[in-house]
Amino acid sequence: MKRKLCVVTGTRADYGLLSGLMSEILADQELELQIIATGTHLSPEYGMTASEIERDGFQIDVKVEMLLSADTSSAVAKSVGLAVIGFADAYERLKPDLIVVLGDRFEILAAAQAAMLFRIPVAHISGGEITQGAVDDMIRHAVTKMSHLHFVAAETYRRRVLQLGEQGEFVFNVGEPALDNIRRLTLMARDQLEADIGYRFHDPQFLVTYHPVTLGRMSSAEAMRSLLEALDRFPQAGILFTMPNADMDSRVIIQMIREYEAARPTKVKAVSSLGLLRYLSAMRLANVVIGNSSSGITEAPALRKATVNIGDRQAGRLHASSIINCGEHADEIAQAIENAISASFQQSLPYTVSLYGEGDAALRMKELLKHADLDALRTKKFNDWQDVQ
Repeated sequence: MKRKLCVVTGTRADYGLLSGLMSEILADQELELQIIATGTHLSPEYGMTASEIERDGFQIDVKVEMLLSADTSSAVAKSVGLAVIGFADAYERLKPDLIVVLGDRFEILAAAQAAMLFRIPVAHISGGEITQGAVDDMIRHAVTKMSHLHFVAAETYRRRVLQLGEQGEFVFNVGEPALDNIRRLTLMARDQLEADIGYRFHDPQFLVTYHPVTLGRMSSAEAMRSLLEALDRFPQAGILFTMPNADMDSRVIIQMIREYEAARPTKVKAVSSLGLLRYLSAMRLANVVIGNSSSGITEAPALRKATVNIGDRQAGRLHASSIINCGEHADEIAQAIENAISASFQQSLPYTVSLYGEGDAALRMKELLKHADLDALRTKKFNDWQDVQ
């Protein structure tokens, strides 16, 4: 019988990282791909991106509705509870042999919780990373402890997963899945992308994605206000916004972006979801990536693009030379942008070295998932740190 691999995706971001692996599984005659879509994929407010999965030729087996119509702490906690119920129903129906999850979001926490109680082995992608400014950091490590097979993006992250007590024979440094997309996709030309999204690129051009900093010192509104004030100091620049994740306080950021766009229609464009191809194409055409998204840490350096990384949300991740870190105040952000678009910094970008592998993660993960001994995975052994150093 075919091994049934169930991939869980909750946002446009994790789908972009999982799509290469999903294609590899689908093409393998000895494997059966199952897909559970949840989270913002099913929300019109966040672009209803489940349709992107289906347009790419994948069949969604189960849609787990779980988002409440609010972004408070209470609503997010209740959404996790709804998701656990939904995943329990999904696993009961699909009876997968192994669950594949990526990252550190609350819907992934729910997917891993339910799988743990069903005694279904979990493969976790992107463990061992640190994002000190977000509650995601704790979620990621919790998912690691509920998982059985680990695919990490760098040797530093592999050692952290080992430090959490995971067995070395089940922890693999496969590189960053995001780099696979850069290798396999033919990115759009400027005129094609402009026509597709209805926006003319400027010189300089900024690509901005800012997520709530759930453990930040500033409120989301204050932090976003500082960013917008800094952007206003570059009147010649074009600004392409992509919207934040469905985290606590995301709605105030969305509202502020929409108001900013309405007041500056000739230079600002806000898109709920660009999708993988358009997003990477926009990144390649931009002069600088601004915000606190992980894409500025992983994809942007691989494309030799400057990143202005704001605040502590990505603190702890490996940072390439193309990344300029700054505080959350307007003066700090503006100075970092000024540095990023300077001639000297732009001339240094071709020498950027990516720190996250060679772009062959999907095939390596598929082979490991295909041949993993599921019985050996189910019984976890805790390795003390002194035993693995």
